[in-house]
Amino acid sequence: MTHTIPGVEFIDNANQRTPCVLVLDTSSSMSGEPIKQLNTGLKVFEEQLKSDPVAALRVQVLVIAVGGHEDVTILQPWTDAVDFSAPTLQASGLTPLGQGMAKAMDEIDAQKALYDSNGISSTRPWVIMISDGCPNDYGWEEIAAQCRDAERQKKTVIFPIGTEGADFEALGQFSNKTPKKLKGLHFTELFIWLSRSMATVSASVPGEKVALPDTNSWSEIEV
Repeated sequence: MTHTIPGVEFIDNANQRTPCVLVLDTSSSMSGEPIKQLNTGLKVFEEQLKSDPVAALRVQVLVIAVGGHEDVTILQPWTDAVDFSAPTLQASGLTPLGQGMAKAMDEIDAQKALYDSNGISSTRPWVIMISDGCPNDYGWEEIAAQCRDAERQKKTVIFPIGTEGADFEALGQFSNKTPKKLKGLHFTELFIWLSRSMATVSASVPGEKVALPDTNSWSEIEV
């Protein structure tokens, strides 16, 4: 009979962790150039994180796709950045962003409990939500309110980001911050900002305030 060793994933790397969840709209409206550019941006994110020696060992990434036949799919379970391989997204289906964010919150709670039980310190989890539309699942408003509460309680930091044509009023309900509008399909620039931000946060002490790379907003955040 075999037994699983608790916390085996932390044996070789007991560093402080910075969790980062990507909730990505992969609905049918993202078909064509949008999904192509998003995939390119994800690959850049992978490369940038791996090139930073601190972020590579401290940042943990989880990727959730919202769309397709199963609606909400974990494409990449929690993994250290050094082992992260950007998944290839395909566009189809609807946009159940509420369910996607609910899954993100559940995963964050479970991972934080895992850190705590293994004596691993961690900075506040980040959730990056990217969409070109509007949530269309039942009850998303209630989930959005829960997300805002989690942010107020300092359990997470949520960054809603929309492309041209997105419902920014709806996306903004998932966070206490104003949603950011992406210029064109500049996903690569977005993921470069995110990787640099992750590098800054991962090298900081939990609870301190750090300056983020310039985005004309979201300039300072408590980790």
